[in-house]
Amino acid sequence: MDRILNRYAPYLYALLRIVAGIMFALHGTQKLFGWPGGGDPVEIASLMGVAGIVELVAGILIAIGLFTSWAAFIASGQMAVAYFMAHLPQGWSPLQNQGELALLYCFLFLYMASQGSGIWSVDGSRRGRLGTRSTMHM
Repeated sequence: MDRILNRYAPYLYALLRIVAGIMFALHGTQKLFGWPGGGDPVEIASLMGVAGIVELVAGILIAIGLFTSWAAFIASGQMAVAYFMAHLPQGWSPLQNQGELALLYCFLFLYMASQGSGIWSVDGSRRGRLGTRSTMHM
């Protein structure tokens, strides 16, 4: 399987980056605007409001591949803080304290921070114009 999928690694990573970025941005829109899923928007000048702004902005940047390493690093940190502040006090097990999504996002974004934007990204197209090649090391 490694030999079959290895040649598609840059494309699969790009899809992962785009989908994860969009999903993260949707968490931000839900907090800030109550969409999707309804609910009341949070106060922007609150901790949840700041979290919503980070999720929306970082999610968009990750999805389009602009400053991905920085955006993903900040998003990873936010998810670590969210886990320790909101989930860990409810018990040690992520399956019981409902923190598995925060942990997955935390480590997914940490990986993206180390990998960068990759192909199909604004950063990649900017590097292409400058004459350097965008590659992902696996």
